[in-house]
Amino acid sequence: MNDSKDGAEGKTSSSSSHNFSNKLLPRLLEATRRFFPQGFSSLITLRQESLLKRAFELTGLDDMGEPSFYEPLTVLLQSIETDARLNLIGRICFRSDILRMLCNRLCVQQERKSHPQIAEQSIKGPLFITGLPRTGSTLLHALLAQDPQSRAPQVWEVMHPSPPPERVRYKNDPRVYKTARELKWLDIIIPGFKKAHMIDARLPQECIAITGHSLISYLFESMYFVHSYRAWHENQDKRPAYEYHKRFLQHLQWRAPGTHWVLKAPSHLFALETLLQVYPDARIVLTHRDPLSVLPSCASFTELLRGAFTNTIDRKQLGLEIAKHWQKGSLIAENFCQGKSDNSGHVLNIYYNDLIKNPLAAIRSIYRHFDMKLTSGAEAAMQAFLARNPQNNHGVHRYTLGHYGFDPQTERRRFASYTGFFGIEPDKRQ
Repeated sequence: MNDSKDGAEGKTSSSSSHNFSNKLLPRLLEATRRFFPQGFSSLITLRQESLLKRAFELTGLDDMGEPSFYEPLTVLLQSIETDARLNLIGRICFRSDILRMLCNRLCVQQERKSHPQIAEQSIKGPLFITGLPRTGSTLLHALLAQDPQSRAPQVWEVMHPSPPPERVRYKNDPRVYKTARELKWLDIIIPGFKKAHMIDARLPQECIAITGHSLISYLFESMYFVHSYRAWHENQDKRPAYEYHKRFLQHLQWRAPGTHWVLKAPSHLFALETLLQVYPDARIVLTHRDPLSVLPSCASFTELLRGAFTNTIDRKQLGLEIAKHWQKGSLIAENFCQGKSDNSGHVLNIYYNDLIKNPLAAIRSIYRHFDMKLTSGAEAAMQAFLARNPQNNHGVHRYTLGHYGFDPQTERRRFASYTGFFGIEPDKRQ
């Protein structure tokens, strides 16, 4: 199988970086392991006090905001050390990402104290895209973000949100180019990433990269084996994560507003009620696809992400984890749509095959359903995006059911309620 992948802007990775990541990098890791036979924990520390001290030093700040932030940080760091089995690259990347988020949090908090106007920003009628992963939501997000009146959190400003971006130099902010340079490491650390997922400094970023700053986020389990963190996370109130999500949007919107936000994350499925508590006028697009196409694609992408940071992956165990997790998400979506008739105006269903066949028809249906104005300029921008980003622009993302131990009949039964409720037809190749 493969995904109808709608490539990312930019060129494919060079053969030299591909050769480095596939040949030289493993040798380098193996050579390094010989010098640290007990592991890399003494070389790359992930102790909470050390990380916080370094973040305070880098920013000159010490106010993290809500003190509830510290519990998830503690749980996450414990899980990383006990569950994740990180290799050297994993420890380096995790430390770098956590430090970046800690520093961002400090700076966002300082900006909010210095500029009370940020807290007064109103987030009106945000449009959220969610659903099972690998259902076309990334393409849909990118297309909706082409509307010049809309506002989508771009990769560069989520990675480097402070100072708050300004509309006057939004397209040429130096952080755009800084982020573009940083993203080149993906070609080395995770070869094949761009075959499976669109990413570019100026493309819209998923909400898990925002909620990651609250440390209550599905970001971490998507990239690392953090089973104890997931068990803790599943039983937590998600309200603090969504409150911080809103604070982050207010920060980005203050000097670079739009008519409405366009946002996306499959993990919103697990907190739809909470999402509406924080954003009561939210508009929700649910994307759908045959689960027998979703599951191996999701498992393959998860292996791609986690495989860069650990040396041990059990594909059958990963497949079962993916199936159970997204079965739960599918049932939450079903209950959300079924249980409350007043949710009908909040929600529109979009089907993967329809989206891929005619993307602009899907866009028009969204604008009609939510009574939004689709201008000729916005539609032209979306057409131009599709022309710049043809399907499989970076190659085909290939996967099979059997590779991860998925049995078609078992998975059909597992997702029967979901497919029946939403009227999802099996893909022909099944």
